[in-house]
Amino acid sequence: MEESTSDAEKLGQIISYLKNLDARVSKLEAHLSITSDSSEDELSLPKLIPDNLSDRADSLESQIGQFWFAKGGIVLLAIGILYLLTFPYKNLPAIFPSLIGFILVAVLFGLAYYMRTTLNYLSQYIFGGGLLLLYFTTLRLHYFGVNRAIENNFIEIILLIIVTVAHFYLSFKKKSVYLSSIGLVLGSITILISNNPYSVFLLLFAMSLYVVYLKLKFEWNVFFIYAITLVYLTLVIWLINNPLVGNNVELRETSKFEIISILIFALIFTSGNYYRADKTNESISLIVSSILNSLLCYTLFFIFSVAKHKEALALLNLGTSILFLIIATLYWVKRESKFSTFFYSIVGYTALSVAIIAQFPKPDFFIWLCWQSILVVSTALWFRSKIIIVANFGMYLLIFVAYLFIAGKIGAVSLSFGVVALLTARILNWKKDKLDLKTDIMRLSYLGAAFFIFPYALYHTVPKDYVSLSWTIVAIIYYILSVILKNKKYRWMALLTFGLTVLYILFVGTSNLDPIYRIISFIVLGLVLLAISVFYGRVKSKGVTANSEKENNVSN
Repeated sequence: MEESTSDAEKLGQIISYLKNLDARVSKLEAHLSITSDSSEDELSLPKLIPDNLSDRADSLESQIGQFWFAKGGIVLLAIGILYLLTFPYKNLPAIFPSLIGFILVAVLFGLAYYMRTTLNYLSQYIFGGGLLLLYFTTLRLHYFGVNRAIENNFIEIILLIIVTVAHFYLSFKKKSVYLSSIGLVLGSITILISNNPYSVFLLLFAMSLYVVYLKLKFEWNVFFIYAITLVYLTLVIWLINNPLVGNNVELRETSKFEIISILIFALIFTSGNYYRADKTNESISLIVSSILNSLLCYTLFFIFSVAKHKEALALLNLGTSILFLIIATLYWVKRESKFSTFFYSIVGYTALSVAIIAQFPKPDFFIWLCWQSILVVSTALWFRSKIIIVANFGMYLLIFVAYLFIAGKIGAVSLSFGVVALLTARILNWKKDKLDLKTDIMRLSYLGAAFFIFPYALYHTVPKDYVSLSWTIVAIIYYILSVILKNKKYRWMALLTFGLTVLYILFVGTSNLDPIYRIISFIVLGLVLLAISVFYGRVKSKGVTANSEKENNVSN
């Protein structure tokens, strides 16, 4: 009892203290003329629950009940009807399941028409379901049953094409990207069911042209990406022996017509972006579609040209390289498109590399790949593409390293890598304004590559007694280039090469060279170094004299 009494007293003291504190705050506010709302006088918790929570919940409930359940109901209804059509009707005519399907299609179309004003959203869902059911009912005439209502597969394909075209027409009339996307799937299924190379490619060409038309007319960019993916996926299914019709999965024996036809799809889809309304801006969807079109097309082309047409691999890839480089050029000249130009040109360079590797024996093709670098840099300068310049330098080094490991023996032709490096650096210096380059990083990279490649190649190419002499000649050539081009970078390369030569003679020449060649190497290198010293001395004295004359003229 005493403890409870003391607790009550303490609680009373606390309450009294709070009341006194509240009274003092009130007097302070009155003195300072501060007014406060009653709502602020009371303690309140942070508002974690929004005022319109009930409205949001009602909206979500309406969305689920009105739209989600409608879509779910259409899907479940369609699945049930499909089971109904595929049910084995053994004692009934073969046409009976399809008759049921056509009657249900008519009912769905009638419901869609009846609801077009009162329940428009549901009308659209029912209409799309009716189109799908119409296609499957037509498909049921020949497939999925014990007995066939139509035995001739050609007639069945014609009917499916008619239904698909009707689907495309109604989708276009309603300007529905949703129905158009479904139509593409139905079209791809029809094309694969035809199971004939000419019909497959001709129908795919027609469908691809229609896709480009829709893209240009309605600017359905995401639909365009979806369509490109679907068309190339259809090609993949066909080229792996069309397992959709029951064939085993394997690479099909393709004709040259089929291989070349793959490239036509790249041209068709290219036109969708090339003739776009906005000719300056490159959106994300445009970039993605260009990547998919170029990479998917060439990947398929490469796989089947390598697997099935090795005898014509070089010619096929050379033609492909020309095609993609023309596309890249058109994108740059007419649209000044950086990204599309980059992707199509990279594929073109890749195809050219494959053609070189297929045409020339190992290790000769490494030298041709090296000289290809000049073409890549030249076109990259025209395209004003820094990315291609940097990527080409990486490929140049990769090709050189691969040559060192694969060639087995380093020959005189390896000097081509050094020559290419010097020429590339000179081209970059000549057209540096094309890329708005503010630094010499790429040019120095190529000059650095030449500085290391020439001594390395000569060390493995010329007899050991002539290595130092050959390096001396290279250094002299650098000096000559520095005078002709008036570029001090070549003088530094000459100085460094001479330094490398001196180290070689001191550490290698004194013990491993023949005495006669050792004497010649020391004397020649010594004379050259003295001549260079005299040259630098005269240049410096001329500079001092010129400066003194200027000072005298100023003083006078």
